[in-house]
Amino acid sequence: MGVYYSKVRFWRLLMIKKFLFSDSKNCNDIGLLIFRLALGLTLLYGHGFEKLGVIFSGQEIKFMDPIGIGASLSFYLAGFAEGICAILLILGLFSRFAALTLTLNFVVILVFHAFVLHEGFKVLELRFLYFLPFIALTFTGAGKFSLDQRFFAAKA
Repeated sequence: MGVYYSKVRFWRLLMIKKFLFSDSKNCNDIGLLIFRLALGLTLLYGHGFEKLGVIFSGQEIKFMDPIGIGASLSFYLAGFAEGICAILLILGLFSRFAALTLTLNFVVILVFHAFVLHEGFKVLELRFLYFLPFIALTFTGAGKFSLDQRFFAAKA
């Protein structure tokens, strides 16, 4: 019983070591999928649904004008970024475009809240924590488990 237990333990440790220290393309793609889903769903649920609901219901738009293009157009752009681009990111469709759009959206948000409203780090922290992953996804793309891969990957 002791020898069998030692062999099983050895193989389990070997499998754990292989998982933790090997560079597996599938693991990277699974990580990107989880990353995209978590970011996209959180942004869509927390901000996108509300903005898209206002746009499609025809309600009066009350919004800031952070870049001087008018409150309505600013709201439509934010709704597009936080609603439509979040959905694109979840699906992995036009992922780099969606991530770049969201990056630019959060640049505007960060600059406006930091330098116009002069809010402190406690308020800016969440916005900053959205901003950085969108930059990363702009560079990495969606990974293998995405519609981008299905429709636009070069056929070898």
